[in-house]
Amino acid sequence: MRRLERIVVALNGAVVISLLASMALIVGANVALRYATNHSLPWADEAARYLMIWMTFLGAGLALRQGGHVAITNLHDVLSTRSQRALRALIVLVLLSFFAFMIYVGLQYMDRARFQKTPALRLSFLYVYAAMPVGFGLLILHLLLIARRFILAGQYGESNGETDVMPGAANG
Repeated sequence: MRRLERIVVALNGAVVISLLASMALIVGANVALRYATNHSLPWADEAARYLMIWMTFLGAGLALRQGGHVAITNLHDVLSTRSQRALRALIVLVLLSFFAFMIYVGLQYMDRARFQKTPALRLSFLYVYAAMPVGFGLLILHLLLIARRFILAGQYGESNGETDVMPGAANG
């Protein structure tokens, strides 16, 4: 299972890095062309925007694994170890419910926007809005992969052999 988890994380990271690199190349080429020829690529800003949207949704799961999202731990810190575990289990259930709801909303957005085209690239907005259900699906996958460690010990995930722990979490 750990091997599968590492593969998922590595693939997800590679895709996010590829999107960032593509965005940087497009914006850089557009700036260079504008400076050198006084003309720019009419689709560059739009492409960079949509790449950023995809990068954000695909990278959210990786941030979740590392505890990179905002967390207020005041209540968690004053609870007993057993109560902390119960609270973390509740948090996982609430997050799973929210992520599943957002997949549903994202699919509705995709359905409504499928016939609209982007101004410059002439792509269906379906592909832009697809980032939402795909990203929240990845959030569910990443959350399920770390849920046991998070609930039992407050650990988010592993980075370079070191385990990230929720502030105030009891280890064990």
